Amino acid sequence: MYEKISTKSFLNAEEVAKNLGVSKPHAYKVVRQLNDELESKGFITISGRVSTKYFEERFYGMESKTM
Repeated sequence: MYEKISTKSFLNAEEVAKNLGVSKPHAYKVVRQLNDELESKGFITISGRVSTKYFEERFYGMESKTM
């Protein structure tokens, strides 16, 4: 069963690299790509960090549960 990556709202490139098993430079590219996608949808992003929720949706197909 899949366990949630983190309880944090945002992941940095180091955490993305660890989760995906890639180098930090590649993780920065992934973070940049995900942030570009979010910006095109009208969201505000933080450079060098990506929403944990969006990361999980894009890489693991997890959908958010509403309360």
